[in-house]
Amino acid sequence: MNYVFQPPPINALPVAGSDCFFPVRRVYCVGRNYAAHAREMGFDPDREPPFFFCKPGDAQSVVAVPQGQTLAMPYPSLTANFHYEVELVVALGQGGKNIAVEEAAAHIFGYAVGLDMTRRDLQIKMREQGRPWEIGKAFDFGAPVGLLHPKAQVGELGDAHISLQVNGEVRQQSNLSHLIWSINETIANLSTLFELQPGDLIFSGTPEGVGPVKPGDHMLGQIAGLTPIDVAVV
Repeated sequence: MNYVFQPPPINALPVAGSDCFFPVRRVYCVGRNYAAHAREMGFDPDREPPFFFCKPGDAQSVVAVPQGQTLAMPYPSLTANFHYEVELVVALGQGGKNIAVEEAAAHIFGYAVGLDMTRRDLQIKMREQGRPWEIGKAFDFGAPVGLLHPKAQVGELGDAHISLQVNGEVRQQSNLSHLIWSINETIANLSTLFELQPGDLIFSGTPEGVGPVKPGDHMLGQIAGLTPIDVAVV
């Protein structure tokens, strides 16, 4: 096949304990999936159906952070309120649509720690105008992801501790058991809207405590049982 220019390489995440890589297809994100975070954003955390938004899956957005290394994240343009959101990232190894909740776990390949970085001022401006969130959520370096751990090795992470430190100070901490919609419920709901495919990533939501970072700040995101993610804003 002849292309008018060379297509970009497949974006892929390294897999723990292996020389294999996980090819990234789409990136889905769950909005306001912890009650305390919903409240701090000014919303009622009643258990209404979850809502979703997307981030780009290319290598400029989903940036792999190798174990033992610190990602240098450029402070993005046109924002004065750049926020962190630590999240459990779920990697799908099987696709499907209208997946039953009790069958959803079988579709999971593995898990990683991720950051759903947000240009909060731009997101809020778009929200107030009834416009899409892309400029607040979908930008270069907006979705760094740590080392991917196969579910076969770490099991299901239903009650793992999740936290984020900025410059050594804990800013976010909670437990995955506090998700309004569990991982399996999220997969089931999402599969009614899209036909999911192997290679899809799901950012499952962030706990309370989101806030701004600036150049020179250092973030450490952790979930019990997974490799931490280490990011410095430059």
